[in-house]
Amino acid sequence: MVLSLRAAACAAVCALPLAGTALAHVVSDPNEGAAGRYFRTAFRVTHGCHGSPTVAVTIRIPDGVLSVKPQPKAGWEVELRTRPLETPVRGAHGHEIRETVSEVTWRGGPLPDTHFDEFALSMRLPDQPGATLHFPVVQTCADGSIAWNGIPAPGQTWSELPAPAPFIRLRAPQP
Repeated sequence: MVLSLRAAACAAVCALPLAGTALAHVVSDPNEGAAGRYFRTAFRVTHGCHGSPTVAVTIRIPDGVLSVKPQPKAGWEVELRTRPLETPVRGAHGHEIRETVSEVTWRGGPLPDTHFDEFALSMRLPDQPGATLHFPVVQTCADGSIAWNGIPAPGQTWSELPAPAPFIRLRAPQP
């Protein structure tokens, strides 16, 4: 009996890191990419706002991310907001980049509360292996909205937050 209790306790403890991901309502998938490289991820919206359908999704792009391009979706219009860069940078094709996308908003749908969908972006990640980028999301529904903008404080885990922001971890690129 002691062995089965230990096994159950181990299973419960091992499942804790996954609990945040399972209960999260907007996540990025994949959530790990090579620093300094182009990357594609999708932000998965898993439900509406307390039963109300989703009619807009806005993703705030963190500093250092360049060349952001949203994937179009049938039934949704896409709006981009930009901000100037403090220091222009050279793009992959040698041209000078003076501004970058600060927010991407999809409006339309509606996405019923009982369904999920994904909102995809292609982007160039900053060259900062080991960093974690947070992408705050505002989910607007026919009735209400939810700000998925929680960023863990030092010593706090993502899964402890009531409305965590999706994230991307930057790893060193493979040769």
